[in-house]
Amino acid sequence: MGDMLGYARVSTGDQDVAGQRLRLEQAGALKAFTDVCSGKAKDRPGLEALLSYARRGDTLAIVRLDRLGRSFAELLATVAMLKERGIGLLSLEERIDTTSAAGKLVFHVFGAIAHFERRLIAERTKDGIAAARARGKRPGREPVDMDKIKAALKLVEAGLSPTEAAKQLGLGRSTVYREMSLAGLQRPPYTS
Repeated sequence: MGDMLGYARVSTGDQDVAGQRLRLEQAGALKAFTDVCSGKAKDRPGLEALLSYARRGDTLAIVRLDRLGRSFAELLATVAMLKERGIGLLSLEERIDTTSAAGKLVFHVFGAIAHFERRLIAERTKDGIAAARARGKRPGREPVDMDKIKAALKLVEAGLSPTEAAKQLGLGRSTVYREMSLAGLQRPPYTS
């Protein structure tokens, strides 16, 4: 029997993998690999390191299925790759262990339900946007007031810092910098 290796992933730097790592260690993971990236990201150095480290007979442990992949197809592909390499998958939350026949069946059922749920959310979002448009609303950000942009650029040309120009006109600082770049304006030199 091989080792249990943990994999923890959070989507943003604001989140903490400590809780996932603790659960994985309590479940018996000898080593935990982590990533801080979106589930949609293709590049996951922590997962790649785990897969390089893992040997036939080892088990990859995760807290929840969504930590390993965002789509049912991605999860199936990962499980197939693990199976091919002789590595099992253990999901603590869903209590799935792909080293058993029952675990494989449960994995497919839960994966299908998760995929169905994401599709429902996407459909509800599209319906909400369509309903908003029918009421005359325009989903998304409000367009930037070009008069404010022109005024900000004039203030910057006159020597005001982009940050101060943005503050005075109620614009985002990054908006002023972006518009300066588009207009070919350089940031004025810092003066004390």
